[in-house]
Amino acid sequence: MNDIEKTKCLIIGSGPAGYTAAIYASRAEMHPIMYQGMQPGGQLTTTNEVENFPGYPEGVTGPAMMLELEAQAKRFGTDVRFGFINRVDFSGEIHKCWADNGKEIHAETVVISTGASAMYLGLESEQHYLSNGGGVSACAVCDGFFYKGQETVIVGAGDSACEEAHYLSKLCTKVTMLVRRDVFRASKIMAERVKKTKNIEILYNTNTIEVLGDGEVVNAVLVKNNITGKETKIPCTGFFVAIGHKPNTEIFKKYIDLDNTGYIKYAQPGTSKTNIPGVFVAGDAADKTYRQAITAAGTGCMAALDAERYLASKEH
Repeated sequence: MNDIEKTKCLIIGSGPAGYTAAIYASRAEMHPIMYQGMQPGGQLTTTNEVENFPGYPEGVTGPAMMLELEAQAKRFGTDVRFGFINRVDFSGEIHKCWADNGKEIHAETVVISTGASAMYLGLESEQHYLSNGGGVSACAVCDGFFYKGQETVIVGAGDSACEEAHYLSKLCTKVTMLVRRDVFRASKIMAERVKKTKNIEILYNTNTIEVLGDGEVVNAVLVKNNITGKETKIPCTGFFVAIGHKPNTEIFKKYIDLDNTGYIKYAQPGTSKTNIPGVFVAGDAADKTYRQAITAAGTGCMAALDAERYLASKEH
């Protein structure tokens, strides 16, 4: 039994949501423990330039920003640990969690900030230009500005793909949209909006074969019509993937209410509360609408404040 560690607050996952929760929880003397997760710093570590987070007039790289947030959380006493939580038991008042090294932790409150992972096509060339920041992105709202006055390609057929294509059309001279089938999955209103936009060209029944470039930056995409078999090279400087996100919530599904795609449901809108008292959620594990660093940070603050109030209410 000596192996069990007790804490007032356990934060599962890092990123803007987890680190902000840690900053607030530390300052409230909750002495939080944070497990950074599979991708320390979250999705932002794959983003080269962040220009839309307030307080960085010159912009900042995603990894640099995450290191600053981590340092800030540590400054106030957060116990930041490398590794991840791979099992939980939320059936009792004490929330039991197990780390990948076998460590058992009993937490009075838990903040889930495990985020979501963008889904990619899985092409070697796509991953190459994604990792070196040379023109592949899964977020048009984050990165579209860098392609102002240029030609871009976006792959996807759902509402978010249509929304992102429409967003890009305001910045780019031309947007080519690749739709795998002969119809959109998006709602009628969203599909109509892109069809009516003059500088968006829609290619149906089209698959991406390869992202082309000079090794440093993207300059074209090779596509194939899956009916005729014809291959076409589309010149572009940016390739956007909008085929969905998968929330990292698998380990919680036995206890926490999830929607049909796996996002955590808020028990009370306007709070960070889940259906389990003492367990709170922040960031993209619950947010499929905004998915921005600044909104994730805001919900991290909410989760820490909600956790603090929960602990205070138990003391009386």
